[in-house]
Amino acid sequence: MSALNKNSIIDLLDKTRVPYEIIDHPAVFTIEEMERLQLTHMDKVVKNLFIRDDKKRNYYLVLMQKDKSANLKELRTKIESKPLSFAGEDDLYKYLKLRKGEVTPFGALNDEDNTVTVIIDSELKDYEFIGVHPNDNTATVFISPDDLVKILDTKGQKIMFVDL
Repeated sequence: MSALNKNSIIDLLDKTRVPYEIIDHPAVFTIEEMERLQLTHMDKVVKNLFIRDDKKRNYYLVLMQKDKSANLKELRTKIESKPLSFAGEDDLYKYLKLRKGEVTPFGALNDEDNTVTVIIDSELKDYEFIGVHPNDNTATVFISPDDLVKILDTKGQKIMFVDL
């Protein structure tokens, strides 16, 4: 299977009739760079972190409100994991076919063996929509958290909701 790119993600959303809004913008690599763009709905853009346990056996893609800090020790306890750290760029590409700055839950659709568990902050369930990259950091797609979960579910992706 070839990796899904921005056009593939948009085609998938159209094919499955998932409502979304997309905003094209210059490439961004951090939340701070996103904020400088002053996009509409900036308060709905989420932070995406790719982490792993210390044995490199378990990988997690964490979605959280953009202004929250990631407490990996607390997360470790909540998901009953070995110590957690940020995964490297090689692992990011190996499992999600993404590069630094492109981390997004849509990358999980490229995870052929469903190795990565998607962890979604429970707070995001209450959002009408969230903003994530479509496997490309030159655009942001706004989609409801429920629709995102449905898309990931169709692929059998492991998903956990955790209070972060």
